[in-house]
Amino acid sequence: MSDDAKPKKKKGGGMKMILLIVIAMVVGGAGAAGGLYAAGFFSPKEEGPKEDPNKPVLVLAGESAEDVAKAHGYAGGGEGGGHEGGGAHPAGGGHAPAKGIDLPVPANPAAYQATYFQLQTPFTSNMSDTDAFAQISIAISTYYDIRVVEAIKTHEMAIRSQVLMMLAEQPVESLSTPQGKRALQGRIKTIINDILKQKTGYGGVDNVYFTNFVIQ
Repeated sequence: MSDDAKPKKKKGGGMKMILLIVIAMVVGGAGAAGGLYAAGFFSPKEEGPKEDPNKPVLVLAGESAEDVAKAHGYAGGGEGGGHEGGGAHPAGGGHAPAKGIDLPVPANPAAYQATYFQLQTPFTSNMSDTDAFAQISIAISTYYDIRVVEAIKTHEMAIRSQVLMMLAEQPVESLSTPQGKRALQGRIKTIINDILKQKTGYGGVDNVYFTNFVIQ
């Protein structure tokens, strides 16, 4: 039998098979890409919540309260002297929630740097049940950066008003004992932090100290 008599293989079937495979790969790839798109794979990744630049941060032992504030967006130049609305707010941020936030006390205070600030003018007020009056001078401490002190300087007028009204409601007997004086420290601390939260969004005062205490 001659070679011419053998049946010839058809080449068209193999080409069709290759074409079908290519089409299947294209369709499958498009479907996979569509699924990834629907799942947000190609969408820009959402960033987490940004830190509020008004929020004071803790100062580690040995660090500068002012340098730490500047490293977190504080522009410096806070105004003192009891002027409301001055330079306590760092540049580049929105205002914090109106209710404000109590900044937590460090679990290990020894690891952080305390900053002390003396309010220069004493608080003088009559007592509620006598002709006697009390005159007290106070200082505060904070483990947070200099923004807490600058906020106290800026809003000192509001702080003084609230502290004086509270003092005028105190009976003289309540301020004559160590327990009464400690309770007064706590009330003043609460007043200052509440005003800072209202005005700036954050508290930050850790303690209040009496540097002078006279009842006459």
